[in-house]
Amino acid sequence: MLFNSLQFLIFFPVVTLAYFLIPHRARWVWLLIASYYFYMCWNPLYVLLLFCSTLVTYLSGILIGRAGRVEDEKRSVRLKKWCVALSFLINLGILFFFKYFDFVMDGLAAAFSLAGITLHQPAFDVLLPVGISFYTFQALSYTVDVYRKDIEPECCLGRYALFVSFFPQLVAGPIERSTSLLPQMRERHYFDGPRAKQGVLLMAWGLFQKIVIADRAAIFVNAVYMRGDVQSGAALVLATLLFGVQIYCDFAGYSNIAIGAAQVMGFRLMDNFERPYFSKSIREFWRRWHISLSTWFRDYLYIPLGGGRCSRARRYLNVMVTFLVSGLWHGANITFVIWGGLHGLFQVLGDALRPLRKKAADVLKIRQDTTSHRLLQMGFTYLLVHIAWVFFRADTVSRACGIFRQIFTDFRPHVLFDQSLYMILPRVEWYVLFAAIAVLVVMSLVKRDGTRHVRAWLEAQQIWLRWVVYMGIIIVLLVFGVYGPEFVASDFIYFQF
Repeated sequence: MLFNSLQFLIFFPVVTLAYFLIPHRARWVWLLIASYYFYMCWNPLYVLLLFCSTLVTYLSGILIGRAGRVEDEKRSVRLKKWCVALSFLINLGILFFFKYFDFVMDGLAAAFSLAGITLHQPAFDVLLPVGISFYTFQALSYTVDVYRKDIEPECCLGRYALFVSFFPQLVAGPIERSTSLLPQMRERHYFDGPRAKQGVLLMAWGLFQKIVIADRAAIFVNAVYMRGDVQSGAALVLATLLFGVQIYCDFAGYSNIAIGAAQVMGFRLMDNFERPYFSKSIREFWRRWHISLSTWFRDYLYIPLGGGRCSRARRYLNVMVTFLVSGLWHGANITFVIWGGLHGLFQVLGDALRPLRKKAADVLKIRQDTTSHRLLQMGFTYLLVHIAWVFFRADTVSRACGIFRQIFTDFRPHVLFDQSLYMILPRVEWYVLFAAIAVLVVMSLVKRDGTRHVRAWLEAQQIWLRWVVYMGIIIVLLVFGVYGPEFVASDFIYFQF
């Protein structure tokens, strides 16, 4: 069940209405049933994996809590570490089998073939369970939080299961922390009209990002990247820039729908994006892009590795390891590893060259506090991000290299003006796409949180104006949304991760 589907358009109001009508003590049961049904709409069997991850991490939390009461401190610490290790081993083992087994076996087969050895590998034709990377990381963070005593072990298996499977953020985040979301499962939520209205508007904005911008840009991006070896460099540059728009609107759209849906019911989820393309460095970009994942890797991988509290060489190694693992998390393909490695390399080089840049600025008397300098920094960061996006979007390393080769050897800028692009995407569709992107930019420039500012402004207007805007939003989504045959909703990009 997709957020942009007719099924969800029926599912969500029914779940929300029933949630506020039934007694408080039974609400978590209703949300748990709804969440498991939501997940089973993809593949009923894979709900067993979700429950397995839930049960293992729940029991690990209980055992860690009991181990903490052992009088012998050394034995207590040892038992808790064993519980954490087993939780990680089982959960990451399941994740490895379904997501990385074939990738590793293909790599081993390629390595053995170099030595003239044929490796006969077993074939497992299994579908990647949707959202497995997200709920696995969310469940594992609970284990670590209990170990660190950031939260007490949850005694109620049902409420903990709801924390892992809460349907708005189950399959693509935001990856919530137990310290934030788990206590909300016990809160008494009342229906609040203004809050619900704000949540619905945020959901509408997310749908606009997804079906008006992302899905429209995807038509051109997919067509160009499918035959990147024969496309002009100019078309590939445009496709890459539009992919940056597509993946942002696709994932930010999902996050906004998830946050808005939770808000309607009274739950608070963390923001996942903060105008990432306005970043002045790669480090800042990752403070603004997929915030729930980047902070997860910071808190549960980078800092345990030593973080920045070590030598410069070790710090740079920690950064590279974190980004390489982040790339691998996104998919079982060497292209994702390269993408993550590039972001790590960009960040390391940015830090290492900082003294040199400062000295050059002093010598050349460049003022770094000017708007023009900040715009230059944003432009350079934007360029680096999109260079890495090529590897993220390309199916193979050879295709990615072929795209760069086409850009530098066969640019042909005239294709941008000779109407040949209209063969892929009609002229009217280009007008709609760029108009929608303009709206996106304006919303980002309005304020730090453009949507929140606009929603607050709208709430202060006369009722007739508000309803004109509401009806206008509905008309825009219905008329300019990209729909497949028989209204087949398109998947969100991050569902494959």
